[in-house]
Amino acid sequence: MTSELVRAYVRGLQGARLGPDSVAAMVKHFPGGGPQKDGEDPHFAHGKEQIYPGGMREYHLQPFKAAVEAGCSQVMPYYGQPIGTDWEEVGFGFNRDVLTGLLRERLGFDGIVCTDWGLLTDAPVLGELFPARAWGAEHLTVAERAAKALDAGSDQFGGEQCPEVIVELVRSGRVTEERVDESVRRLLREKFTLGLFENRYVDPDRAEETVGAGEFTALGEAAQRRSLTVLTNHGLLPLEGRPNLYVRGISEQVAAAYGNVVPDPVDADLVVLRLRTPHEERPGLFESFFHSGSLAFPEDELKEILRLLDAVPTLVCVNLERPAVLPEIAAKAAALVADYGASDTALLDVAFGRARAQGRLPFELPRSMAAVEASRPDVRDDTEDPVFPYGHGLNL
Repeated sequence: MTSELVRAYVRGLQGARLGPDSVAAMVKHFPGGGPQKDGEDPHFAHGKEQIYPGGMREYHLQPFKAAVEAGCSQVMPYYGQPIGTDWEEVGFGFNRDVLTGLLRERLGFDGIVCTDWGLLTDAPVLGELFPARAWGAEHLTVAERAAKALDAGSDQFGGEQCPEVIVELVRSGRVTEERVDESVRRLLREKFTLGLFENRYVDPDRAEETVGAGEFTALGEAAQRRSLTVLTNHGLLPLEGRPNLYVRGISEQVAAAYGNVVPDPVDADLVVLRLRTPHEERPGLFESFFHSGSLAFPEDELKEILRLLDAVPTLVCVNLERPAVLPEIAAKAAALVADYGASDTALLDVAFGRARAQGRLPFELPRSMAAVEASRPDVRDDTEDPVFPYGHGLNL
């Protein structure tokens, strides 16, 4: 599925071939960013290890093969540090086995390789000093890291502003001018292909008209409605008439167009409850944006939700920015719907039968965190007895 989507995405941005009417597509994060130890994120040292206990390394390459075949012009390697493979145990931006041996030689990619942000230098992020994500190369100097990344096959350093380091590497003889020219040639070739030297500016009026086109907005809104995934429906949907609604996590103003909004659930015919995927709070402002840790609702929050479900028939909509553990909610909700960023209006249009939900789960929903912890991070659909399997979704 990801291969099919990435082909369409690349061709949508670039067209049949890269040219002046294209948007260059950077595909990331090579060679696949899913199999992190304990499901952590390699932006941070505690999530740097990328492991393949299920032996599925080749499986994770499939979308990248599709992207290269579709003609993507750029690739960004991941932060992750592969552990227990035949690749060198350094982050992929420094990894010659992966960038030259795999990406360039085996897959035949000849476009631009741009590293992920901040591989070379420590730098402030949102006001906090953040260490370079030089996993496996922490002991190297900034210059040594830059040289290793160039040796690996990187062309461009994301988020770095230290050209003097490259100049000094060339002056010292550690990096040849020919090696720098190789990357410069790729970067300039793309700029010429895109026509940036002939016409480097966009027409702002045309850009505004294109981006804000009513046709595109309508397509986006239709996609939101179609993407909603009905997980359970115990005779509740579609709703009729103008019921008394108690809403939580949803706009009362929007809900008022569909029913009579009441301030107390005891006066409601129906509750509409929108939930976020649970996560653990992490220290630091930057890491707080990365929702990590347990997929289960905290015990106190779950008890409050279940009390509401026991009291009044409830339509629960959970936003699945990642999988969630919700067997108790699934058992007690009058209807359970998953969304991936849909508006309140989209949800209520589906609930009241004004639009059809056609979505299917893009991943399984596990039964417990114990099942998650026992699964292998490189193997899809690997938790025991999931509440809902991959691809589940009811027609409504």
